[in-house]
Amino acid sequence: MATHGARGRSGGRPTLEEVAARAGVGRGTVSRVINGSPRVSDATRAAVEAAVAELGYVPNTAARALAANRTDAIALVVPEPETRFFSEPYFSDILRGVGAELSDTEMQLLLIFAGNDRERKRLAQYLAAHRVDGVLLVSVHADDPLPDLLSQLEIPSVISGPRSAAETLPSVDSDNYGGGRSATEHLLSRGREHIAHITGLPDVYGAQRRVDGYRDAMENAGREPLIEPGDFTEESGYRATQRLLAHSPLLDAVFAGSDVMAAGARQALREAGRRTPEDVALVGYDDSAIARHMAPPLTSVRQPIEEMGRHMLDLLLTEIADRRPAVSRGLERRQVVVATELVVRASS
Repeated sequence: MATHGARGRSGGRPTLEEVAARAGVGRGTVSRVINGSPRVSDATRAAVEAAVAELGYVPNTAARALAANRTDAIALVVPEPETRFFSEPYFSDILRGVGAELSDTEMQLLLIFAGNDRERKRLAQYLAAHRVDGVLLVSVHADDPLPDLLSQLEIPSVISGPRSAAETLPSVDSDNYGGGRSATEHLLSRGREHIAHITGLPDVYGAQRRVDGYRDAMENAGREPLIEPGDFTEESGYRATQRLLAHSPLLDAVFAGSDVMAAGARQALREAGRRTPEDVALVGYDDSAIARHMAPPLTSVRQPIEEMGRHMLDLLLTEIADRRPAVSRGLERRQVVVATELVVRASS
């Protein structure tokens, strides 16, 4: 058996073909393992990795990228202002999940903000030059042109949450409808009758689905829905709660579409002299560190955001290995929906 650092048959550097022969697989399979593709069985991956170690094979990254028209880089694109990225735990958790999954590959991750027209134009030029192998797109709005641009450029892409029920690109999302419904049913089970929902952005499909879950739970219980718009920021949660207290004096529960908005709601309730949960119960969404550190600790719908980030990268690596744009596969759309869980704490 050859030992680590062995020369190839020619006496020089071991080749990809020699690794394939040692592992008993094809050259393409070795390439997929080395490139970190998820479309390889564990047994095959182990055989290839053993052959790589035995022969001392070192991939020629530059030659491989050139031959495959690869850059060995992917972009995490955030079509939001940088201030929102750094103020909302959702984004950092997605980034953490992507980074953890990417650490086993040789690919580099680029973080790109596209929160205004100038940044979007610059991003479009960058992507048109095919400087990345794929794109992870987070916080997608219904009218966002970036997904369609990515499809036109035939750049492998995955988005965090579909734009609608008819989404054509691969996507990863949580069960927003189920999360919204379980939060509302929990408050109803605690005897709350006048339950308001502070929404996220109306052009975000996930926020719409949380509203749908809330509305159905209220109507099934014979209660009138009470919906106040927000935009996922703490300020919007604060202002929405002020409005609710002004026109709904019987308010006894608030379900906020994010923990950040719930923190704003908590502040408005405190200033109005309303106790939580004695006077007004409070539930958030995301189960972020904010929920655990609030006083009282916040009941919240947990969506496994880091897991979603890992799923996004897995899907993207599959898209890159496949190289066919998702829209060309018709019904072969790859979409992942992960379950949510209500974490009950003292606020409700």
